[in-house]
Amino acid sequence: MSEIRTCGIVVPTDWVPLPLEPSDDVKGWAKGTATELRDRSRAAGYELDRSTLRRDLRVRAEDSRSRDPFYAFALYPDGFDTALATLEVDLIHPDEAVPRITLDWLAETFSADDFGTPEITRTELPVGPAVRIRQNFAADDPPPRGPGILMETLTYGIRPTGSEVAVMVLASWTVPGLTQEMEEAADGIAQTLTVEF
Repeated sequence: MSEIRTCGIVVPTDWVPLPLEPSDDVKGWAKGTATELRDRSRAAGYELDRSTLRRDLRVRAEDSRSRDPFYAFALYPDGFDTALATLEVDLIHPDEAVPRITLDWLAETFSADDFGTPEITRTELPVGPAVRIRQNFAADDPPPRGPGILMETLTYGIRPTGSEVAVMVLASWTVPGLTQEMEEAADGIAQTLTVEF
């Protein structure tokens, strides 16, 4: 079995890559990216508040950085000054506690029944077998008044053929009414995953 040296993924242009390296200047990145997104939306006929956009970009980047994924993206379609979704890609290596990563272990470890039974299916992606987990959670930091916020997620746990390392692809969103569109987007992105040994 081989170690994964690199992995790649292709996302549509409205998924913005988030800065994850410790040396990245998140504040400067958010300022420049907010200007780019505002200009792109303006060309499409929308006016955005750059300070709201800049603040949201920083929050999304800091949140993903706290989990230290391999890649992270936030979805900013034209006309939106807050991200509609986040997508993260990470690697899981076997260790003493889990010497062999299986699809069953991925399904059990990365699923919960907080808001109903998760939908777990097996599938085959171009890079290898995978488990697809669709589930809901209570979002972090619920508002002080009123109902909590539901976070919807779609997770792929992938065992690339020829490797003992698993690749995790997690899409999450809290905006109601986007379930079908987000599932289709995440399913399409997962199909683009590539790995090199």
